[in-house]
Amino acid sequence: MTTTTRPRLDAGPASPEGDESALAPELLVRLYDRMLLARCLEERLIRMNKQGDGFFWVGGPGEEALNASLGLLVHKGQGPEFDYLHLHYRSTATLLAMGADPIDTLRQMKNTATDPYSGGRNFCNHYSVRRWNVVPVSSPIEVQFSMAPGTALANKRAGGRGITIVQGGDAGTAEGDFSTCLIWSSLPKRELPCLMIVANNQWGISTPAADAHAEKHIADRAGVFGIKSAVVDGNDAETCYRELKKAMDYVRAERRPFLLEAMVSRLYGHTSASGANFVPEEVDCFVPFEKKLEERRIMTRAEMDELRARYTQQLLDASKKVREEPQPKGDDIHRHVFAERDLVREPSRAAGVSSPSLPPSAPSRSSKNGVH
Repeated sequence: MTTTTRPRLDAGPASPEGDESALAPELLVRLYDRMLLARCLEERLIRMNKQGDGFFWVGGPGEEALNASLGLLVHKGQGPEFDYLHLHYRSTATLLAMGADPIDTLRQMKNTATDPYSGGRNFCNHYSVRRWNVVPVSSPIEVQFSMAPGTALANKRAGGRGITIVQGGDAGTAEGDFSTCLIWSSLPKRELPCLMIVANNQWGISTPAADAHAEKHIADRAGVFGIKSAVVDGNDAETCYRELKKAMDYVRAERRPFLLEAMVSRLYGHTSASGANFVPEEVDCFVPFEKKLEERRIMTRAEMDELRARYTQQLLDASKKVREEPQPKGDDIHRHVFAERDLVREPSRAAGVSSPSLPPSAPSRSSKNGVH
């Protein structure tokens, strides 16, 4: 789903008076477009769940400013020369900004056999895209932080500009996996190109952050490891893009870790288990962004409303299509558990190079048709 929306011909200057860091109008429109598609997609997923077209919803309404910015900045590709992404289940906007087709997220919600991320086996927003180095999203929180140093080490050995990006929520930083990433990314003279992002919505399911965190900011933990850090307003799209780019440029150039904490909102509660109802007390990142677009004469309210209506209708039509697609067959239940192809040894055989055999007790785990 794409848009032909462009900045107005009478748009204001790219850098309003007194703000030399303002983003170009074309970039702001692109960022808004991806954010809006993500919001409309999440709203459609919630409706599907409430209508019985999905068993469970978890997603990222309120994190679009942060996650869409990240997706637009990723060095996308396969292999250690490109960025690796260890994301969480609120990263919808990141995948859409990278170019994912939203109908595939609807397929995962419906658990159809056509779901390219898990073959109908996982919750919605649990992405897995081998060709883009998107490591399978896990439901257990924060385990991605213990895996990230491994791909960061691969990035470092490969050279180039590829880095590892790992993202999770604030509650999960209580897990040992988060400390593992801080430690292994900052070993003296063995630092790793790893960008750690904490999307802090100040909730751990039903536990407020004030009851679980003694530190003022989670980013403060980086200092004892010699890791640079920053705390940003995750509800300001322009700030998110600018600060993410700055952090990513640092990790790419210095080949050292960085911890970015973004203060975000949780607009529809934790998951469908808590009702998935809109929380009006939370700050919605769209409100200040749309006001900015109007004030700079980049987009009108009518253009924004028309775009929202268009995406809402397209996603409704897509959900009707997905409803008719087949479910996985019972006799396929054991597929995608272990590798059906040896992706480690096949390239070596093609090149005429022998590789060591794996012991029978340690079958290789990989992917089939992009499903991990």
